[in-house]
Amino acid sequence: MAIHRETRGGLTNEQLEQYNRDGYLVLEDLLNDEDMAAPRQAMEQKVSMIADDLFVNGLITDKLENEPFKYRLAKLFDGLTDKDFLKFGRGWRDRIEGYYHLLSNPKIIDAVESLIGDEIFCSPVYNVRPKVPRVAAGAVPWHQDKSYWPDSNANPVITVWISFVDATLENGCLHIKPRTQNAKLLEWHAETYSGTGYTALHEHQLGPRQTVTLPVKAGTAILFNDRLLHMSTPNHSDHVRWSVDLRYQPTDQDPMPQHGAGFLCRSGKYPERVATLEDWMAGRPEREA
Repeated sequence: MAIHRETRGGLTNEQLEQYNRDGYLVLEDLLNDEDMAAPRQAMEQKVSMIADDLFVNGLITDKLENEPFKYRLAKLFDGLTDKDFLKFGRGWRDRIEGYYHLLSNPKIIDAVESLIGDEIFCSPVYNVRPKVPRVAAGAVPWHQDKSYWPDSNANPVITVWISFVDATLENGCLHIKPRTQNAKLLEWHAETYSGTGYTALHEHQLGPRQTVTLPVKAGTAILFNDRLLHMSTPNHSDHVRWSVDLRYQPTDQDPMPQHGAGFLCRSGKYPERVATLEDWMAGRPEREA
């Protein structure tokens, strides 16, 4: 249902109208360097763990510990195979402290509150996505996020997609089809190109809406509905296109425990139940009494 009011949470009425109409909203510079520091450190920690694994298994002879964040993972996998990369998953959901600080960032939660109110559950379906050059898993086919939880009543689920480097046409920015969010869940198939089994749609299912490409600067957030058609292209650059896709839903919807443990990140009714870092690290959805 469309929301019409002057302000609620962090969005203006004009932004709400755009989201309701188009199914997505771009929030430029939502996060600054300070906001991105802790999750970026978590990403770097994960990359170091991967480098250690590759080194121990004889796939690399240099961990490239002095390489910049933007390039290190790309260079670690240069010359390796898609299978070598997919050993670590197409997206990461590690419980590293920095990710909690991102998931619970008030700037993000304020924007989501504008769309679903102040009883907000952070979905377990979040992903840290390193789109590595020349790795097929980096290209995500046309799909609806809803296809990953087709039996769930969790609707709306708001995706908050944030790039940690400048997302460009070359490194594989997001592509969307505006105003497709009101369509039913389309029949999808598992693609075979990337080796990941991403849910995918056929060309004839995409409809007449013109595709909009969304190159954005680091720290920009793109909010969209879980039925909106979207995809991203391969990375043809020399660096990793780092992004995250976070998801939020009202607390009266299915928490989707089959996907992991989400957590209560804001509540006007029960603020004492909002999960702390310690709760999240332990996999508890609410604050321990």
